[in-house]
Amino acid sequence: MAVGDLAAGFAQAFGGEQLAACAGLLHDLGKYTNEFQSRLKGSPEKVDHSTWGARIALERYPSLGYLLAYAIAGHHAGLANGNGEGRRTSLQERLAAELPKLHPQWQDELPVPAALPMPSFIKPHPERGMFQMAFLVRMLFSCLVDADFLDTEAFYNCVEGRPTLRPESGTGPTLTDLKAALDLHLVGFRADKPVNQIRAEILQHVRAQADLRPGLFSLTVPTGGGKTLASLAFALDHAIRHGQQRVIFVIPFTSIVEQNAAVFRQALGPWGESAVLEHHSAFADDPRDSKEARDKVRLAMENWGAPIIVTTAVQFFESLFADRPSKCRKLHHIANSVVILDEAQTMPLKVLRPCVAALDELARNYRSSVVLCTATQPALKAPDVAAGVEGFEGGLENVRELAPEPAKLFEQLKRVTVKHVGALDDADLLSQLREREQVLCIVNNRRHARALYQGMADLSGTYHLTTLMCAAHRSQVLATAREALKQGQPCRLVSTALIEAGVDVAFPTVYRAEAGLDSIAQAAGRCNREGRWAAKDSEVRIFANANEDWKAPPELRQFADVTREVLRNHQGDPLDPVAIERYFKQLYWQKGGNALDYWGLLGLLKGAKIQSLPMDTLAEKFKMIDSVQMPVIIPFDDEARDAIRDLQFVDGLQGISRRLQRYLVQVPRHGFEALRKAGAIGAVRPEKWGDQFMVLANESLYERDVGLSWDNPVFIASSALVI
Repeated sequence: MAVGDLAAGFAQAFGGEQLAACAGLLHDLGKYTNEFQSRLKGSPEKVDHSTWGARIALERYPSLGYLLAYAIAGHHAGLANGNGEGRRTSLQERLAAELPKLHPQWQDELPVPAALPMPSFIKPHPERGMFQMAFLVRMLFSCLVDADFLDTEAFYNCVEGRPTLRPESGTGPTLTDLKAALDLHLVGFRADKPVNQIRAEILQHVRAQADLRPGLFSLTVPTGGGKTLASLAFALDHAIRHGQQRVIFVIPFTSIVEQNAAVFRQALGPWGESAVLEHHSAFADDPRDSKEARDKVRLAMENWGAPIIVTTAVQFFESLFADRPSKCRKLHHIANSVVILDEAQTMPLKVLRPCVAALDELARNYRSSVVLCTATQPALKAPDVAAGVEGFEGGLENVRELAPEPAKLFEQLKRVTVKHVGALDDADLLSQLREREQVLCIVNNRRHARALYQGMADLSGTYHLTTLMCAAHRSQVLATAREALKQGQPCRLVSTALIEAGVDVAFPTVYRAEAGLDSIAQAAGRCNREGRWAAKDSEVRIFANANEDWKAPPELRQFADVTREVLRNHQGDPLDPVAIERYFKQLYWQKGGNALDYWGLLGLLKGAKIQSLPMDTLAEKFKMIDSVQMPVIIPFDDEARDAIRDLQFVDGLQGISRRLQRYLVQVPRHGFEALRKAGAIGAVRPEKWGDQFMVLANESLYERDVGLSWDNPVFIASSALVI
């Protein structure tokens, strides 16, 4: 019954406590069989102890039973399809299978209600009925599996005399504590320059909107306008005002999760370390099926119990469509929270409609407030003929803007001049970069970044930045570059687009390879960030690659094509709100439904029934990124080597995963396998951790100026000889 009570407590966040409590009571009903009792006494025969609960749920609650049956039947192995083929045995097949005889004693011991009311908190969407049902199944599943895990963990801690590593409920800082700490931090903010005065006005205006009822919001502020702390302040004020339980920041790139988390920790003063939890997909789940092995690697971050979560868009959205207990445990903690979607325009086109539907569902039925936070607000709204608002079917309704007059802010915070300088080959580009003392060049290809860097590495103050460098390495490069810029020393930095995502640097000139207009706007945010130079003297120079070797991937080329078309027909500033709106209209609205839901997830659900929800298939098909990235740990410095050495001896992770996050490089699976085959990477204690922690064994593959050279065949071929 403890699991039922815990599950009900979790589901209170969205009003589903009766359903969750019932799922908790029934989830282990198959233990009331002689066969399972024999197993407890040592019998080697495996016993299905989940399906009986699903079967009884359907017998007792014909209209609601399936909502419980999916969760109950899948609480160990994961959510299955209602029927049809999938990676797991379907729910219908399991329900039809022969089961051991159930002992009637359960009816005396489990207070399972005779009837359940229909959930009244669901406000139906006319086109997404089964999407809503699948979403509710996942939320109930989340409550159940988190309750089951916590109850099991508490039992074994007690039996084995182990202290719990989880903080007691109510012992950490409250949102009110965090608001007080943030207010104290903001008192020290000085509006001593025009740009700081504008930031102060934005902050004040945004906070004044906190009383607005929960739902959908946008925060459209140009780069450099102080969105990060303004969004945190609004989120805390709004959550306290409406009784919401936490704040979740969804960041597009792993590379800046740590950076934003550090900003929040500093702003929250004494509560920063205990209140802010980073969680992203830097480490894959252990591939072994052993529950014990999986438990060990997810203790610190599996259920998002902290008041401030900083995570990636991949982690956030893939969890919302997941089927596995380890991925779904956290979902109930998204309900009744404030979700800040940073750089909202970066959602991949292929999954745009499913992502928008998920955000709408959180705001519509799960008491969450969702803030689309960006300098270039994407056109995600539904059409409104009466108001003259264009949009796409299934878009977001009733989105309220938090910023004061975004168009006016664009003019006030304009600090650069943007112009297209035509096609440049590498020789021309290098010539222009070499003649400038301080310049940033952003390209679309890591190989191109490396080639440009090597083309001027003979000049002092030349730096290189890509995701083939671990975060600790990138932090060092950025710190050195910032100091050079501050001291007026030479600083020529070549980077991939990773620098565009909120990295705090300010160059007088930025070169940007053709890309989407939103990316160009982000690049402009690295130019004259503090208004040190006049806008006419601070240029963002867009160029086309004349060298065929550096072609951008197809999707990036598509963004660049739309940008060129928009700018051909736009006479004003390339980054003004009118141009941005036209860009997203063409990119989203003219693409059509299929392109924005590439795997047809919403169509799959539209044709489903409650007994045939494709829970397994949805999780398998939903991918935020096409290519699977695998983490390699780089023994970059003594701290990294100490953490790697600790893995050899500890029984639990004890925070080691977090220490190692700064030393990861993500490589495509084929590159990972090439490194493994060459003996260039090796697993730490594979008998305990499996392939969870793969370390670069051949350190000559990691260069101090360009990072990991996994894609260089010369290095790969020679690596086996080095080890």
